[in-house]
Amino acid sequence: MHQSTHTLTISTKGKGLYEFTNAMNAWVGQSGIHTGLLTVFVQHTSASLLIQENADPDVQADLEDFFEQLAPEKSTGYRHQSEGPDDMPAHLRGALTQTQLSIPVMDASPALGTWQGVFLFEHRRAPNQRRVILHLLGE
Repeated sequence: MHQSTHTLTISTKGKGLYEFTNAMNAWVGQSGIHTGLLTVFVQHTSASLLIQENADPDVQADLEDFFEQLAPEKSTGYRHQSEGPDDMPAHLRGALTQTQLSIPVMDASPALGTWQGVFLFEHRRAPNQRRVILHLLGE
C-alpha cells in the first residue's frame, strides 16, 4: 500500500463554482497509484466541495441561485457579522455542502461519471486563494 499527498491552490474571483477536475486527474495520473481511494479536502470554512455536472453551465448557475435564496446575505437575523455580510451566509452554505470528498481510483484515474466534475464552491464575494488537499491511498 502506498500513499501520496498534494496541495492544489485554487484562485477564485469571488462567489461561484471553480472546476479543478483536470488538475486533480493529472496529479492522480502522475502518482504511480493505479487503484485506491482519493480523499479531497478543502481547508476553509467558507468554501466547500461538490461533485457536479460539468457539461451544462446552467446547472452551476442554478446551484448558485439556489444557495443565494437558501442563505441570503441580506438577512438581518445573523449574529456573526464581524467579517462582513457575506461571511455568515458563507458558513451556512459550507455547512450544507461538503468539505471532504472520497473518490475511488481505478486505472490511475478518479472514477468519476461521464458528466461529473469536481468543483470548489466559493461562498465569499472577495477573491481568495483556497487550499485543497489531495490524499491518495492505494497501490
